[in-house]
Amino acid sequence: MTPLQSEQVAPQPTLVGLFLAFLRLGLTAFGGPSMVAYIRKMAVEQKHWLDEESFRDGVAFCQMVPGATAMQTAAYVGLRTRGIAGATASFVGFGLPAFILMMALSALYVRAHTLPTFVSAFAGLQAIVVAIVANAALSFGKTYLKNWSSVVIAMVAATLFWLGVNPILVILLAALLGLVFSRKQLAVLSANSHQEQRSAKPILILLSAIALGFVLLFFTRRALFDLAVLMFRIDLFAFGGGFASIPLMFHEIVQVRNWMDGPTFLNGIVMGQVTPGPIVITATFVGYLLHGPWGGVVATLGMFSPSFLMVVGVAPYFDRLRAWPYFGKIIGGILCSFVGLLLTVTIRFAWNVQWDVLRILLAGAAWVALLRKVDILWVVLIGTIISIAVLR
Repeated sequence: MTPLQSEQVAPQPTLVGLFLAFLRLGLTAFGGPSMVAYIRKMAVEQKHWLDEESFRDGVAFCQMVPGATAMQTAAYVGLRTRGIAGATASFVGFGLPAFILMMALSALYVRAHTLPTFVSAFAGLQAIVVAIVANAALSFGKTYLKNWSSVVIAMVAATLFWLGVNPILVILLAALLGLVFSRKQLAVLSANSHQEQRSAKPILILLSAIALGFVLLFFTRRALFDLAVLMFRIDLFAFGGGFASIPLMFHEIVQVRNWMDGPTFLNGIVMGQVTPGPIVITATFVGYLLHGPWGGVVATLGMFSPSFLMVVGVAPYFDRLRAWPYFGKIIGGILCSFVGLLLTVTIRFAWNVQWDVLRILLAGAAWVALLRKVDILWVVLIGTIISIAVLR
């Protein structure tokens, strides 16, 4: 048996089998974290690769570490069944369709974004993006702002983000405030522990390969090196799921570095919503527009590497980490800060839209649809059709 595979209820899948299974899921991976339910259905009910308790503990872990939850869950299933090689096969298979489609859309955008049809579509969709981000802020707020101290942390974070304080400093401050204010202790995981001993060699090989890639970029393409470091750092602090990366990306790329204007970034978010996979695939769009195809590849690798490393490096020790009494307080403070971040980004996104009656109606309709749990893909697709038909 491979590492982390103590209670298999079905024969091991092959690496090719893992890749193809998650590739099929990735082709229809719309809805972000909602795809976790489909991963469970495949891995637990259909394939019997994991038992229910193992999968549940894995989802809890993926929700508490930075990065896109669905992507991390795919990697976790691969890790439990075939070790690090399995995690790689699952992770790549699940994310590959979104990457390929975003690269194609980015190339099309570069060549055709000034055409009247494109202009009309994105003019309306930018207003819809404001509604999407506002709905995310509301959803995060309902989930994580449970008492006065969490509201204070969120408001402090919102103020500091608005004043342009470095996001990493704000997140660290929120973690500290979480330690100071919170009295809630995080429950220890069930007795079903997955802390099997395994060799550190594969992790060291991965870290060495990533470090070598950064070194090569530093000496050959400094602009790509800067892009990779930025995306790596953003994902490393994106607690709360993939959507947490978008405000950080906007702050760093649009406001701090002026690499891209606000409306163009909003268009990237739109394309991130209509492609399968996590919304952080917007990083591919950003990289492509800044530095062409190689920029798209480097930005994608930079954005997803920390999430993958977290899963394969930390998952075996998560029981111990989660039992640490301060862990839940730190994570709670960080998640509160993202409510503040989403609030300020909603306002800044709205500033970048040229509002008129039609855009206000589009944003309002999208907001109502999202509140009524209409799938975000339908909101974007119908909004695109209306924008092309009306905003000419």
